[in-house]
Amino acid sequence: MARDGEELTFRTRGVSGLARRLGLLVPLLFTAVVFAWPLGVLVMRALDDSDSTTLTQAWSRTGALGLLGVTALQAAVSAVAAIVVAAPIVWLLSRVALPGTALLRVIVTLPFVLPTVVVGVAFRALFDGPLEFLGIGPGWTSIIAAHTFLNVAVVVRVVCAAWQRVDPRQVAAARSLGASPFRAFVDVVAPRLLPAVAASFALIFLFCSTSYGVVVILGGGSARTLETEIYLQGIGYARLPDAVALSVLQIVMVLAALGVARGLGSARVPQSGVASHAQRPRGATAVAAVAVLVWIGLWLVLPIVTLVVRSLRPGGRWGTAGYAAMLDDTYGASAVASLRYSVTSALLATVIAVAVGLLTAAALTRGGGFVARTGAVLSILPLGVSAVTLGFGYTLALAELPYEVAASPLIVPCVQALIAIPVVVGVMVPALEQVSPRLRDAAATLGARGLRVFLTVDLRLTARSLSAAAAFAFVMAIGEFGATTFLARANTMTLPVLIGSLMGRPGADNYAAAMAASVLLVAVSAVVVAAVEFAASARTGERRRIGADAA
Repeated sequence: MARDGEELTFRTRGVSGLARRLGLLVPLLFTAVVFAWPLGVLVMRALDDSDSTTLTQAWSRTGALGLLGVTALQAAVSAVAAIVVAAPIVWLLSRVALPGTALLRVIVTLPFVLPTVVVGVAFRALFDGPLEFLGIGPGWTSIIAAHTFLNVAVVVRVVCAAWQRVDPRQVAAARSLGASPFRAFVDVVAPRLLPAVAASFALIFLFCSTSYGVVVILGGGSARTLETEIYLQGIGYARLPDAVALSVLQIVMVLAALGVARGLGSARVPQSGVASHAQRPRGATAVAAVAVLVWIGLWLVLPIVTLVVRSLRPGGRWGTAGYAAMLDDTYGASAVASLRYSVTSALLATVIAVAVGLLTAAALTRGGGFVARTGAVLSILPLGVSAVTLGFGYTLALAELPYEVAASPLIVPCVQALIAIPVVVGVMVPALEQVSPRLRDAAATLGARGLRVFLTVDLRLTARSLSAAAAFAFVMAIGEFGATTFLARANTMTLPVLIGSLMGRPGADNYAAAMAASVLLVAVSAVVVAAVEFAASARTGERRRIGADAA
């Protein structure tokens, strides 16, 4: 009997190992075709000296080092600003028990998942409307403000998670020894938060150094970064060698930032196993909580409210002309047609991202050695190259293919899926790691094989996490702007690309249509984020009730 059990275990592990390797083959093939191929074409073009232009000559001609410095500086300033703005929000969500916390988390998270072009439109409406008295026009100030709005959620999520792992008994011990609340925070809490703050800074630097939509909308034509210059040289001036040289420099910078971000993110915050307990606001804490809520309203709510108001009052008069203008197809696809294609494309991209991301996450959590390392690389590769660089690589690669293939409507969903896969992997790896191996062994003992075990045990226990991953993948896919700017054609015009086009056209109707289309994208993103956050809040409350009953 024991021998039969050992044989079953051996056979199950063998099947599981084979399935794991076969499952990893799909992400490898997808990445090779959708990611490595266009970048390989770009690199080969960079190494081609048939035009007698070297990389250093192209960098000198385009002022690449100056653009690199400007790109890095604005990304660093944006990261610092996001940390400063997020600091009181982190305190509120970590230390104060407020009713409606789930709604507050929706408000904080929503800006991060909004399309960058929509954020650019919102801040343009904000500085041309309620905050016009500040005299902030197009330029770096408005760009950094929009970047701050976009990335507050990064700081809140990362640092709150670290703060909630600090043992409150250690703070109480410091207070009992005579330390003031401020001294206890500096000596006990702050050292445990610094790695999370540093990781947040690196991540935001990475995101802002590859920002495109915000710079295009709010730059006023004078703000230039590596991202915008790649598009200008490659598409605007058709100077392919210069665009390729800038893309190579962009890849080097982003990979360096990604390496720093992963290095800092791998630093473990000391954990005690005891979660910190938020307290109900009283006295000075209640006053501070109200002040932070006002702060959240100014930074995170006002831009969205302004966008909604301007969509209903584009020319100083209330009405729905902007939404009616979404039906106008005088200059090509209407906003409604683009929305229809965007939803269809994003749904297909979500299916692809979930399938590939789930296979990668399964290989990461069940494999070791080469399998785990390969899965880890696959999960971060799309973050290592900017969307504009990827889109430019596709421009070069598709030019070598027949028109029927280059114009395929499947190209845009595949690129959107590539951007969303890291999100799926990031959500599913922790969820799958929490599945007990004993449950898999029990299912295998009852006769289930590798795939059956995965479907009945792993997927059943992580269904909610998978739903959340799919929801965020959909939001990211429908809002992708950088790469699809290069790939959009008459029959594959996504709504973010159309919004950018409308903002560049003269006329009040085009401006009104851009505002209305932006509101639609905000509404879609808000519904998805709210569904995820309230589901997570309900799950947390259920676990707390079970724990209380058990106690």
